[in-house]
Amino acid sequence: MKLFYREFGSGEPFVIMHGIFGSSDNWLTQSKMLSQKYRMLCLDLRNHGQSPHDDQFDYPSMVEDLREFIDEHQLKDPIVLGHSMGGKVAMNFALTYPEKLKRLIVVDIAPRAYNLEHYTILDGLKAVPIKTLSSRQEADEALAKYVPEPEVRQFLLKNLNRKPTGGFGWKLNLDAIDRNLPKIGHDLHKQGSFEKPVLFVRGSRSPYIKDSDAERIKAVFPNTIIETLDTGHWVQAEKPNEFVALVEKWLESD
Repeated sequence: MKLFYREFGSGEPFVIMHGIFGSSDNWLTQSKMLSQKYRMLCLDLRNHGQSPHDDQFDYPSMVEDLREFIDEHQLKDPIVLGHSMGGKVAMNFALTYPEKLKRLIVVDIAPRAYNLEHYTILDGLKAVPIKTLSSRQEADEALAKYVPEPEVRQFLLKNLNRKPTGGFGWKLNLDAIDRNLPKIGHDLHKQGSFEKPVLFVRGSRSPYIKDSDAERIKAVFPNTIIETLDTGHWVQAEKPNEFVALVEKWLESD
């Protein structure tokens, strides 16, 4: 599958993958900051953003999408970063194709199974009357019954697309995500270990990486550093300057 992507800067290739319900748009600020030193390539994963929709939505499929992207663009030893679901894609990719990347950065997700907390969000998105929707305000009001946090609703409603013929549609493939969401909570599908340098960044107020996850992280990724920022799950969005400084420091710490 040919993924949509945004590109900034030049130099060593650096690929970024967003989390579920996200897109490359979520990483524009951080990518432009990092583009002073790196060639930033921000992907829209399948069924998200401007990338194609497909009934198949699981980690093996997304790993192959990433492999195809790296091969097509002839990226040599890229840095690969993923947040949340994108972090699971990145971990599985590193275990499947360790020769195709130089370093791995995983943001606020651990190599284990999750009981997903996104079902309420998905119910809220499905409750938005997309076929008759007349405004973003109407969508926000419908979503607020399921998602009380205004900043989370703002993030989610970036997936609304105003049609040239009038009305709204979803950039997301909600049907495919709905059917396959349990698969996104799965543990790593690829076993083994990845020996190259890895940085895990977690939010201190996020439940996604717990202290108890450190043992498994270091078993699968033995050359790992785990860093913590004072944030919730959207680490890079809540503390963009601190996040970029942390990543740059680690990348320059050979």
